[in-house]
Amino acid sequence: MQIIRLTEENTEKAAYTAAEALAQGGIIIYPTDTIYGFGVNALDPEALVRLRHLKVREQKKPVSILVPTIGHIERYGELSSEARAIAERHLPGALTLVLPATKHAPKEVLLNDAVGIRVPGDTFSRALGAAFGGPITSTSANRAGIPTPRDIQSMIEHFGPDIEHVSVIIDGGECSGGVSSTVISFAHGDTPRILREGAIHRSELGC
Repeated sequence: MQIIRLTEENTEKAAYTAAEALAQGGIIIYPTDTIYGFGVNALDPEALVRLRHLKVREQKKPVSILVPTIGHIERYGELSSEARAIAERHLPGALTLVLPATKHAPKEVLLNDAVGIRVPGDTFSRALGAAFGGPITSTSANRAGIPTPRDIQSMIEHFGPDIEHVSVIIDGGECSGGVSSTVISFAHGDTPRILREGAIHRSELGC
């Protein structure tokens, strides 16, 4: 396991190191604009199984993916006009869009042919997405049902010996907010449905 303390100077290098671990089937922990996340190559079924085992999460439960820009969303999800308008207002940022999946979306992360997609607002997550060049899981770095640790030392204590299953940890310091992204679904047409109210309030979304 490698721990990299993130600085303004090493963001790109850290992103490439983490991307190399993903390409080799590894699990990473990385900071986002909301909380720490677990990352694996979303197109690697075996890596997804290991990730769910580490989180003690049901194998069939959906997992959101990270992409670096709004322009990348349409490869994996179908953007309606209403969904596009909300994406352009709030992304990059603390919002997850649930969209009808395209044929390119990783099948193992879907639920009812819909995919959750994030474009985080922080520099490292976008650098990671660009360095890897494919979909990366964006799911909280915690055991299912337990609050996500806000710093790496707490993360190590949280997972105990199982932390050794993680290849690379990007230490971005304490996550100040500790609030997950807001999740809004367009899986059934243009009418949005808020599935989880998080860092972005429903009043900001106009829903």
